[in-house]
Amino acid sequence: MNLQSVDTYAILEGGIFKKNYYERKKPVVIKDLAKSWPAYQKWNWDYFKSLVGEQRVALYNNIKSDAYTPINTADDYKTFGDYIDMISAGPAGWRIFLFDIFDHAPQLIQDFSWPDHLMKGFVKKYPMLFVGGEGSITHMHFDIDMSHILHTQFAGKKRVLLFPYEEKDRLYRKPFEVLSLADFSNYSEGNGTPDYEAFPALKKAQGYEVILEPGDTLFMPAGYWHHMEYIDSGFAMSLRALQSSVSGKLHGIWNLFGMRTIDTLLKKTAPKPWYEWKKKQIFRSAEKVL
Repeated sequence: MNLQSVDTYAILEGGIFKKNYYERKKPVVIKDLAKSWPAYQKWNWDYFKSLVGEQRVALYNNIKSDAYTPINTADDYKTFGDYIDMISAGPAGWRIFLFDIFDHAPQLIQDFSWPDHLMKGFVKKYPMLFVGGEGSITHMHFDIDMSHILHTQFAGKKRVLLFPYEEKDRLYRKPFEVLSLADFSNYSEGNGTPDYEAFPALKKAQGYEVILEPGDTLFMPAGYWHHMEYIDSGFAMSLRALQSSVSGKLHGIWNLFGMRTIDTLLKKTAPKPWYEWKKKQIFRSAEKVL
């Protein structure tokens, strides 16, 4: 893989952001965007436990989903309070995915501001909290709705790999899914992953690498592939904004209601033939870019 560092600014003026990053679909880190928010000082484990500690949440482990698992199938459930206790005690490869904490504690909405000076189209009904224990992994994928993302890290550090959507064949995208067939787990530790022998096109993938620290906000353009590893137990919030183009919005709609429906149906009715067909398509596409 050919990885660049992500441009980083303390403060980024809206016009420069739109010209150099939004319009060019290039990621950037803004270090001070969130530091004026009340959330930066108020949000911590104890505060969250006092608000939603009894809420039951879906948990996800580090095992990549197999060919027959419907998308977003949870691996376990706990109360939010019990989960926080577990990841606070030491390394724990479990994460919470798309927990709508704001639905249960709507007062949290008052603790941050929507950065409308950077871009329009924010889906203000759905800010999302992401929580992970030290060592937990979010496997390589792109967001199914094809929205632009502002991802703010509040606690802990997180290592992130990023690739433009167009790198999908070099990343061995699974047809009708948002996931890569290749496993990038612990890629930074030099333990043989990703497996270039099994996935040689990865050598030509062009992307970015960044470590997010508390207070950092990462702009991920629509469709960007991302793989995240929690260096520490921590949490982050994503604010989503729809693409301005009609084609971008339609792509997201197709993914949500067309692509996902077809994939779920065929995983249930013809899992093995469906998986074998996918594998052939994956490697055929990768061979074309080698």
